[in-house]
Amino acid sequence: MSVEVGNKLQGKVTGITNFGAFVELPGGSTGLVHISEVADSYVKDVNDHLKVGDLVEVKVLSEKDGKVALSIKKAIDRPDVQTSSYSQRPPRPGRVENRSKDFRPKGNFKSKESFEDKMARFLKTSEENLSTLKRNTGAKQGGRGGRRG
Repeated sequence: MSVEVGNKLQGKVTGITNFGAFVELPGGSTGLVHISEVADSYVKDVNDHLKVGDLVEVKVLSEKDGKVALSIKKAIDRPDVQTSSYSQRPPRPGRVENRSKDFRPKGNFKSKESFEDKMARFLKTSEENLSTLKRNTGAKQGGRGGRRG
């Protein structure tokens, strides 16, 4: 088989570096399997997964200027399964899926209160809250010691 993008080939690991492994392909060409393409899980050290002399199946990702990029993890045939674990989570209980983000009332909603009535109610509750706050914090103010006077 020739070295063409998308082909799966059998190769022999000829060298291991901290950034990947060099694989000799049929026909004498050599390609690099980057550390991110060695396995599906996190790879801290390539030596934990490969040894010099191992025969591996690789998939050709790209070929440019004689440099061949290879992948071991993409060479493994898997059924079409979503790779994101987030999308496979079950919905949270009590949660409505596909809910609209628009929180405005729908339809011909008419407010029972006018704007002026709402503003007057807001001002009244606001003044009540401020007076309660002042009453409760008035005794707590002061510096060191008792009051002087």
